[in-house]
Amino acid sequence: MECRVLSIQSHVVRGYVGNKSASFPLQVLGFEVDSINSVQFSNHTGYSHWKGQVLTADELHVLYEGIKLNNVNHYDYVLTAPGDHRGHMVIVAGLARAPQTGMLCSIECVSERGVSGAWALLYHHLERRRKRGKHRIGYTRDTSFLEMVVDIVQELKRANPNLVYVCDPVLGDHGSMYVPQNLHPVYKNKVVPVADIITPNQFEAELLTGKNISTEKEAVEVMDLLHKMGPDTVVITSSDLPPRLGDRFLVSFGSQRILMPDGTRTTQRIRIEVPKVDAVFVGTGDLFAAMLLAWTHHYPTDLKTACEKTFSVMHHVIQRTISYAHEMAGPGRRPSPAQLELRMVQSKADIEDPAIVMEATVL
Repeated sequence: MECRVLSIQSHVVRGYVGNKSASFPLQVLGFEVDSINSVQFSNHTGYSHWKGQVLTADELHVLYEGIKLNNVNHYDYVLTAPGDHRGHMVIVAGLARAPQTGMLCSIECVSERGVSGAWALLYHHLERRRKRGKHRIGYTRDTSFLEMVVDIVQELKRANPNLVYVCDPVLGDHGSMYVPQNLHPVYKNKVVPVADIITPNQFEAELLTGKNISTEKEAVEVMDLLHKMGPDTVVITSSDLPPRLGDRFLVSFGSQRILMPDGTRTTQRIRIEVPKVDAVFVGTGDLFAAMLLAWTHHYPTDLKTACEKTFSVMHHVIQRTISYAHEMAGPGRRPSPAQLELRMVQSKADIEDPAIVMEATVL
């Protein structure tokens, strides 16, 4: 039976970000994907130059209306990383906008998810330039795009009550927001309550619940609070908790509420440790959300297996990308952003049937 996804994310002509990171892997796994590009850029913002356009809420509405008028607006899934839609930093002098999905990840903050600290790094780079008088920086303050996404999701759920909304609630990391403060209540009060699967990092989970995480017990409590807000599946993609495998790893957590045949609910919780990566990546967070969508579809009541497959896909794609990048850069040279574009097509077999290289622990 056909399974169709509406993916509302960014797009780049060259490379893999947003819809470019999500569509091919989902299609390889048998999903039909309809894409709406929240931004359209020449390339991601880790390059020296980028050009492109940003979709407005009105333009999003027009595109959706076209789908609806043709009566082809039946979907099984909606996939978004809403932080890339309206959390745009604007360099007023240069007219360049940087969506969150143009992520820069350092060795200190990168995980298999590949999004930790990304926006903050770009912000601090541009802020230093601003202080030298070269640019004036401001944020767009518009919440309308996020609210339009919520309206579309709600309408689609009325048409198909079984629709699953997968959302990466991109807000920030390591104590810093990389979207405007006025977007926080929109995520908390409107976006997360209509989501079924969410993939926050520790900072985002804490921000959404108002509760800090300093122990595994508190991580479980925060996931329970997020369940109460709406989502049945929560994956905290990275945390600051001490890993059991050593400081070259990051700790991730997952929790899934499952409705039993007798009407009762049970909860499966897992912990998984993923290696840090000494490289700069873009688009891995988008790939992660897409793979979690796919593998929870195939294993709807087995979060442990779904996460093991998701994180293992990430591992294989990243390792193949690193090997290629270092080969192209040559000995002793740091790979360029172009050389570090994800080796997505070359990883087709791993996306379809990943060898499991990370084992989750059931809590």
